[in-house]
Amino acid sequence: MSAHENVQNEQVLIIGAGPCGLSAALELQAVGIEPLLIEKHAVVHSIYQYPTYMNFFSTAELLEIGGIPFTTPSDKPSRREALQYYRDVALRRKLRIRAYEEAAAIRPQPDGSFLVETVDRFGGKRVYATGHVVVATGYFDHPNMLGIPGEELPKVTHFFGEAHPYTGMKVSIIGGNNSAVDAAMELLRVGAEITVVYRGENYSPSIKPWVRPLFEGNVNKGSIRMLFSSQVVRIDPDSVTIQPLADGAAPYRIDNDFVLALTGFRPERTLLTDAGATVNPETTVPSFDPETMETDVPGLFIAGVIAAGREANEIFIESGRHHGKLIAQRIVALTGRE
Repeated sequence: MSAHENVQNEQVLIIGAGPCGLSAALELQAVGIEPLLIEKHAVVHSIYQYPTYMNFFSTAELLEIGGIPFTTPSDKPSRREALQYYRDVALRRKLRIRAYEEAAAIRPQPDGSFLVETVDRFGGKRVYATGHVVVATGYFDHPNMLGIPGEELPKVTHFFGEAHPYTGMKVSIIGGNNSAVDAAMELLRVGAEITVVYRGENYSPSIKPWVRPLFEGNVNKGSIRMLFSSQVVRIDPDSVTIQPLADGAAPYRIDNDFVLALTGFRPERTLLTDAGATVNPETTVPSFDPETMETDVPGLFIAGVIAAGREANEIFIESGRHHGKLIAQRIVALTGRE
């Protein structure tokens, strides 16, 4: 870093303004610290990425942060209601959020502080000096790639927004968990011709119990084509090639217009590992103290899904929202604040 660069001083910097990052900010606010949040997209971008008409599995109460009530007339709040709730919380509590600014590096300093380098969407660079960093990045930016020919074609997406664009189209869904099942059920309503390709031998045990009978019923009557023990090995403009996993089975092609590769996501670890934090190479779980959420780099904390391993859905908002209180308590202890 050159000497003439302006460095902005912050007591605590939070990277990521998802529900768990916002929760950490509110808990720090409660002990008299006004952190700065750096968010490379908009507030709660991960929820914005959910399917347009999705409802949460959780009750509104389990999504609340900072003790602020989340009221909804429904048993299960919708994506739209959650966006409004978290947006309102951020605005009412006047959280300091730098949206559309991405953390590029966390650099520990000899005195135990950190320099955090960021880049905004126009390429502008900033440097922040801070005593404590909380990494609360989600995982929706990093889909599990298939690694097959044709995956880069424009007809392939790792996100399902809504069914309308697929009206009357031949759609292959790769995956067999809730996101794949939910997408298939929505696609039925717009007259899509649906093929679900799943490596598992039978239905995933994680499918929501109230959805599974409906999905199975549609498979049984032929409305949805379900291919178990199978994988897509090639994607072409007008077809996909499917390889059954049985010994000696030959690959075959089916006509296809669009591919939804709903194979899950993985948290990004590079910021942590580049800052010197240890990450288990097998599980990809960072080394951290569950009592404080502090990594093995003093002053560097994690919150939310970043604390999970390859199975990113091990940690949901319901549990990740509590990480902020542990972090705030630790920072208070470190700084001697009352």
